[in-house]
Order: sequence, then C-alpha cells, then structure tokens
Amino acid sequence: MTVQLRPEAKPVRVALLGCGTVGTEVVRLLHEQADDLAARVGAPVELAGVAVRRPHKHHDVPAELLTTDAAGLIASDVDVVVEVIGGIEPARTLLLDALRAGRSVVTANKALLAEHGAELFEAADAAGADLYFEAAVAGAIPLLRPLRESLAGDRITRVMGIVNGTTNFILSAMDGTGASYAETLEEATQLGYAEADPTADVDGFDAAAKAAILASLAFHTRVTAADVYREGIAAVSAADVAAARELGRTVKLLAICEREADDEGEAVSVRVHPAMIPRSHPLAGVNGAFNAVFVEADAAGQLMFYGQGAGGAPTASAVLGDLVAVARNRVMGGRGPRESAYADLPVRPMGRTPTRYHISLDVADRSGVLSQVAAVFAEHDVSIAVVRQEGRGADASLVVVTHSAPDAALRSTVDKIAGLPVVREVVSVMRVEGEEL
Repeated sequence: MTVQLRPEAKPVRVALLGCGTVGTEVVRLLHEQADDLAARVGAPVELAGVAVRRPHKHHDVPAELLTTDAAGLIASDVDVVVEVIGGIEPARTLLLDALRAGRSVVTANKALLAEHGAELFEAADAAGADLYFEAAVAGAIPLLRPLRESLAGDRITRVMGIVNGTTNFILSAMDGTGASYAETLEEATQLGYAEADPTADVDGFDAAAKAAILASLAFHTRVTAADVYREGIAAVSAADVAAARELGRTVKLLAICEREADDEGEAVSVRVHPAMIPRSHPLAGVNGAFNAVFVEADAAGQLMFYGQGAGGAPTASAVLGDLVAVARNRVMGGRGPRESAYADLPVRPMGRTPTRYHISLDVADRSGVLSQVAAVFAEHDVSIAVVRQEGRGADASLVVVTHSAPDAALRSTVDKIAGLPVVREVVSVMRVEGEEL
C-alpha cells in the first residue's frame, strides 16, 4: 500500500501509560495498522514508550519501549499521551502534567473523568491541547463523539442506557433461567464477565461514573460521580425478575440522565438503579455483556447506540479512534472540541425526580386491606396505575404499580405502608421506566 504523507510531516510520537488488557491491544493495533494509521493521520504514528509497573511481565512489547518512569516518558519528546491505567492516582497527576506540557491526551479512564474532568479540561484549554475520551463509556460504541459533536446543534432531553456489561449479563441470566443473583454472579465470575471483587460493577459505581460523563456532555453541565444517585443490583431477587416477566417487563440496571423543567426551573437529574422496562422497549432486548444507550433529542428524535461495551479489543478500537483524531489535529494544526459547560444547570436531587414504583407486599387476606393501602397512596398524592391481589390462605400478595410521582413521595408512601398492621412485609420495591400510563 502506498501511503501519502504530508511532505513536512514528522512522526506523531505516542506515550502509552499502562499495558493491561486494553493497553496490549493498543500496542498490537498500532503495529498491525501502522500504514493505515499513517495514511489517515498524514504522518507516521510512532510508539515512543510504554510505562508499566513490572516490565518483565510484558513479553509482547519490545523491551526497549518499556519503562517504569511514567513521568519521565511524558516529559520526553512525545506528542500524545494515551492513558489506560485506570483509577484516580497516579493517572490524574500524570495527565495533568501531560496537558500542562502541551501534550494531547487520550484516556479511557471513566472514574478520573467523572471526578476530575473539569480540572483536566481546564488544563487542556490553558495549554491548547486536546482531551479525548471516547473509550471511557461503552467501549467500542461510538457514543461520546455523537453527543459531543454530531448532536451539538440539537437539544438533548434524555439519555438512558445499559452501560455496564457485568450487571447486564447477570440480570439477563436471571431473566432467562430464573436463577438467583448469587448463582448468576458466580457464573459471571467463572466466565470472566465479573471481577474477583465485583463491587464497582454490581454496586453501580462503574455505571454512575459513566452516567456523570454522559450527562455532562448531553446537557452542557458539569456533573460528577457524587451528583449521581446510585443503587446496585445485589438486592434484585429472582422473585423481582419473575414479577417483571408476569407484567411483560424485564429488569435492567439503567443509567438515566434527564433534562427537565419544573416549578423551580430547568435542571438535570442523573441516576443509576435497577428498573423494570417493557419488553417492547429497545433496551429490553440488550442481553449478555452488551451495552446500549437510548438518546432522545428535540430535532433528531430517538436514537440508539448498541454494541460491545467492554473488552480489550473493543475498547482499544475506541482508543485508536481518538488517537487518530488528536494525531491528525497535531499534523494539521487544528484542535478538537473543548468542554461545553455553558448551561450550568443545577442537578436535581433524587427526591424531586419523578419516578414510578412497582411495589410488592405480603398482606393479611381480609377485607379492607386494599382500602387501607390505597389511603396511604392518596395521603402522599401518589396515583395508582395497576393493582393485583392474590390470596394465599391467611395471607395475600398485593402488587401495586404507580403513576409518576416525586421519588421522595413514593419513598414516604412505602415507609408508611410498611407500618400498617395489615402489611406483613414489603417484599420488594423497584422503579419502572420506559413507559407512560
């Protein structure tokens, strides 16, 4: 293949920080696609060094490229720094040093962006450097760039999606087999979908960091992980999944970002929690470890992005896409998009966010029970959409699905119902999304 390069083009030198599953794939793709990358960029893309903690464990990387001195590598003659270390430190310090030195940065670090994105953007702007991070959310799925660039002329009102493959695998398996959470978590661990310590995934921390990034881009407002309401899936039972199936729904861990106006003005809400969604919804058919994000905008309407949300090769694909963009900017003298936080909207607390509940109760099987329960809903101004009651001897099962109401009112309703003498137990409470009644 004949590669057409700009006559004056010098190689774009790349420093890679970290060489785990994703970093190894980045090295491989840089080598295997060297000619294509050079053609797309307009100059050779040259790997200048790879910073790792234990060089002797990286046999697939030429020894002369390996170093334990990440700071020294950044300070050397490099143009772009690619970070796939993960975590907050030392990644934060290293990337700030790189940006302040005028290096462009490509990162897959969702936790860092969700906590310190504003600081990184400010450093990039001050130095005139690029900061790209497509790989931080949903792996290979081209999602952030459409939000950041393609839909920049539109008004996005909602982003709702499945952004964690581990939890989606577990919930899909529970739905398909009727197995318990513990059983499917063990299976996910054995198959490599869940880490030995799955806390970040199953408790919703991973999805919350991604939701913060999505909301920041979609609504032109700085949102951090601390702003995101978060619930994990450990409390989801086989009975919850079965109840959803009976109602024509399935359970998914959703990241939901909304821009809405109420009596107090316009605000954004950002939350991560399990929810029942109709099986007719586009997200209901996303199974296994796949990710999908549903976007709603005023002019574009409804859009859906779907694909592999994790894994070495898919994530490396997103990293390489960003690398091509920032390298091309280096060669051509341009710059990528800067942070857009002009809207500066307040983040609405979860208590004021409108949601709907599916509530399952064990109650005494006698007359007047339903009227007592209904009275509590009326007291808190919560409208009931669906009621189903089944007798079981002296006890009965009562299922209530509400209309939309502020989450705080729904919470208060459940607390009050739990104290009724006729209520034996509040078996489960789960939010309902994706439909209007």
